[in-house]
Formats: sequence, C-alpha cells, structure tokens
Amino acid sequence: MTTRQLSDAELAGQPAAYWTGVAYEALIAFTRARQAEKGYTQPQFWLLRNLSANDISADGEGMTVPELRRAMASYLRPEDDLDAEAAVLVERGWLRRDDEERLWLTEAGEEARLSLRRNGPAIRAALHEGIDDADYVTTLKVLRQLIRNAGGTAG
Repeated sequence: MTTRQLSDAELAGQPAAYWTGVAYEALIAFTRARQAEKGYTQPQFWLLRNLSANDISADGEGMTVPELRRAMASYLRPEDDLDAEAAVLVERGWLRRDDEERLWLTEAGEEARLSLRRNGPAIRAALHEGIDDADYVTTLKVLRQLIRNAGGTAG
C-alpha cells in the first residue's frame, strides 16, 4: 500500500484529533513492542516506577492495586490489567505483597527498574529518527495550544 503525499494546504485542513489518535496508537504499539522484546510490559515498568522512592513515589510506601490504578489513571489503557501485571512482578521477586494487599518494591525490583529505564533512550531515538529537536518542540507547542483551545489542561 502506498501513502499519498498531501500538500501543505491539504495537511492544514486535516483534523488534529484524527492524527493525534493515529499517532498515539502507533507510538504506544511501538513502545510496547520494544519493551516486550526486552521481556517486560509498559504497565510493569509503571508499577516499578510508581512504587520507587527514587522515581514517581514521593515516599516509597507500598500501595494497593486500586491505589496504583488511581495514580496511573491518566496513562493506563483499558486493556492494562494491573492485578495480573503485579502478580508477574511478585513472582519475579521485584515486588512483594504484605498482609494488607499493599505492594512494595523490593531491592531486586529497584535494580530491575534502573535496568529497564536504560531502554528508554533507544526507544526515543528510534521514534525521533529524522526529526530534529526544533521541529519536535514546535510540534509539542502546537499540540499544547490545541489542548488549551479545546478547554483542556496542557501541563
């Protein structure tokens, strides 16, 4: 299948919502495929990050799956099953579960988080191939303005 090149005038008339949706799905699929090649899932990495005092967690305190689900609500996908993902990490020894069903990051889990984090730059480099930083920044500025124009919050 060939993709027809659109003129700048044609591109200017394209709906941003369609293209941001296509981009989102492609970027998530690419990222998750690269992570799967390394033997982990994006939700597993997020669990480790959200439980690490050296990353997202403010205090490194354990959390229940419902608490983690709430903490990750803005980026979890409907198909993400945190109960199943946490069970895998408990089995690997990266998380432990206490009597109150709170999950805690283990020392091995912190080491795994640091190791998995090293995959990020290669994924980013592959996605940014052929895109200079100035164009990328301009794109994000435009997207942030579109979000504000739509009444959203562009963090």
